[in-house]
Amino acid sequence: MMQSVHGVRAISRVSATAVRRANGGRSARVFPIASASSSSSSSALASRARVATAATPWSTTPLGGARTLVRASAAAAAPTADAPKPILLSEYAPPEYTYVSVFLEFDLGEEFTTVSNTCSVEPRVPPVSSGDSNGPLFLNGDVPSMDLVSVTIDGVVLTLDKEYTLSQKGMTIAKPPSKLFELKITTKLTPAENTELEGLYKTSGNFCTQCEAEGFRRITYFQDRPDVMSVFTTKITADKQKYPVLLSNGNLTRSGDCEDDAKKHFTTWNDPFPKPSYLFALVAGNLGCVNDTFTTMSGRTVQLKIYVEHHNLDKTEWAMVSLKKSMKWDEDVFGLEYDLDLFNIVAVDDFNMGAMENKSLNIFNSRLILATPTTATDADYAAIEGVVAHEYFHNWTGNRVTCRDWFQLSLKEGLTVYRDQEFSSDMNSRGVKRIGDVSRLRASQFPQDAGPMAHAIRPEEYIKMDNFYTVTVYEKGPALVLSKIQAHCSPPLVECTTFRNIYQYWQLLHSSQSRLFISQLVTVCPSIAI
Repeated sequence: MMQSVHGVRAISRVSATAVRRANGGRSARVFPIASASSSSSSSALASRARVATAATPWSTTPLGGARTLVRASAAAAAPTADAPKPILLSEYAPPEYTYVSVFLEFDLGEEFTTVSNTCSVEPRVPPVSSGDSNGPLFLNGDVPSMDLVSVTIDGVVLTLDKEYTLSQKGMTIAKPPSKLFELKITTKLTPAENTELEGLYKTSGNFCTQCEAEGFRRITYFQDRPDVMSVFTTKITADKQKYPVLLSNGNLTRSGDCEDDAKKHFTTWNDPFPKPSYLFALVAGNLGCVNDTFTTMSGRTVQLKIYVEHHNLDKTEWAMVSLKKSMKWDEDVFGLEYDLDLFNIVAVDDFNMGAMENKSLNIFNSRLILATPTTATDADYAAIEGVVAHEYFHNWTGNRVTCRDWFQLSLKEGLTVYRDQEFSSDMNSRGVKRIGDVSRLRASQFPQDAGPMAHAIRPEEYIKMDNFYTVTVYEKGPALVLSKIQAHCSPPLVECTTFRNIYQYWQLLHSSQSRLFISQLVTVCPSIAI
């Protein structure tokens, strides 16, 4: 995932609600802060720091006439029952239930949207004796964000406070079946009122999603964690005239008019590869499309589509060129071929993130996709090339192989940053690119390490995951971990087969998310001590 532009790789967390208030209630447009230094490198022009859609844990307090950053500590505040509880790495435990498959149905409406979530759920470990339960099933859910309509197991309606309970954190089903069962949860959302811009929201006439890190729990009740991976099928229904484009993850399997309502149409999407919920995406709106194709190294033809608002159709040529270069480079250097029949990019003017790597449906802010020679600089072109590559490279480093938990964020983002740095070096000047990367590290990350926001690339705890998208995670991560791998590979990493072997090893372990990324790397290169 990338955030903001023009050289900023520092935290730029802004409350979307506050922006709306300042704009008199109009839809928020969150833009990055200005950079203290500039670089022509693509990575320098695309910050990976999250722009907040929730309140920041940092506040400004006057001190001797100046304004000083003061960390809002839960310990300093008066203790309350709702005080945030830190998430501890030491308390990690694998989920007790797995989701074999997920079928999502979205009926998009103007006043509200109905979401039907049908999951095949199975205990990870069978009970000791027949008839026993494996214990409660907890599902993350942001209760204020949605109205719960119904919960059923194998067609039987569950009763609130009897078979299940609700809390501010989610839903707990007391005694789920001890074998494979079907869980169906129906919720109602009001996307137009979603001022957090996480989960499913509507702005400027388009429906859009942002689910990393914890946005999916604002759509439905789910085990919203990276180590719960499922095969997703998604059906979207909406008005034909208002929302002619209906997109989700994977390959398009069906589309057509609704039999029971001539004004509506539908699309059905299937992603055959298991993925965590944070990679789910949906886009619906009136968008224009630019088409192209790419032939993979095995001879498959992949359909490439870039969707933009109609007035931007003439500005997508460089983004498409950059996408095709990225796909070819990943095959040549890492032996990684794109694995689906379709790859979509959506760019909208008011997407609240910089860019997001949702499986097969990358969503961008328009500023990181659109360029014409009359308005864009060389730096703009380099930025687009690097950002498009970064999000595409996530298809393997982050999507097909993902984190066990959010403490490993720097491993999936750091590795992908390394890959986009190598790509930009090969496409342009390696020396200039390296100077820019090191200059940015010294200018942005060194001060963070020396200040009150210093933290490890893999912390021992966190309270709000959104606050962990920092320059330390994105820049220090690859600098520390991948430089050690490179130092122990001869010839250099990008020229040897070791990196390809690492990917093959990851693929073999893909079904076992209980292992750390780093332990996988150390197993392949045992001489590395991190």
